[in-house]
Amino acid sequence: MNYHILLVEDDPRIRELIEDYFSEKSGGQIRISAAADGDRAMEMIYEQEYDLVFLDVMLPGTDGFTICREIRRESICPIIFLTARGREEDILYGYDLGCDDYVVKPFSLAELYAKAGALLKRAKGLVGTEELLCGDIALNPATFQVTVKGENVELPPKEYAILKYLIERKGRVVKREELLLRLWGYEYEGNERTIDNHIKKLRKLLGGAGSQIKTVITKGYKLEEGSV
Repeated sequence: MNYHILLVEDDPRIRELIEDYFSEKSGGQIRISAAADGDRAMEMIYEQEYDLVFLDVMLPGTDGFTICREIRRESICPIIFLTARGREEDILYGYDLGCDDYVVKPFSLAELYAKAGALLKRAKGLVGTEELLCGDIALNPATFQVTVKGENVELPPKEYAILKYLIERKGRVVKREELLLRLWGYEYEGNERTIDNHIKKLRKLLGGAGSQIKTVITKGYKLEEGSV
């Protein structure tokens, strides 16, 4: 089976090493397309689908964390971070954003190949129909479909991202600043009122099920079970 990997890495030496190793090791079954900066990577992600993404964090233009967040809004494509940022908080943040593995530089090409192979095989075997459920709300991350009592609900990207974040953490309080950081990024210059406006819109779109999103005064929001 042939695979197509996107490699997002600004170091040309590392790009060449990975491209050559994977091509030779796979006998040409793995094809790698490379982006040297985050902005080009975003263009390539929107242009076509990939079977796996290797992603550096510190990049010219859009940073790797932001790219990972954007990919996860639209795709379950496996993501492996390849980065020199090895602090525990960075690693945990990467996993929280939805990466499948986090590899700290310097790394073994043989180990990276093994990790990539395992993820590619697993991804190809995914059925992709598992839903996230909370009360009358169902969200399928593979098809991006949201239903309330079985009826389809069309959500704009931000409202979908907020609902997905809340339903993945149902029953717990999610702070406004947490939503801003995870969904808008470090450099967003807006304020927490932005979240309130999007939550208001999300509740309206969900109809009666919007009441499952509870406001926790001075803290944030919580998605609760309960039939409407």
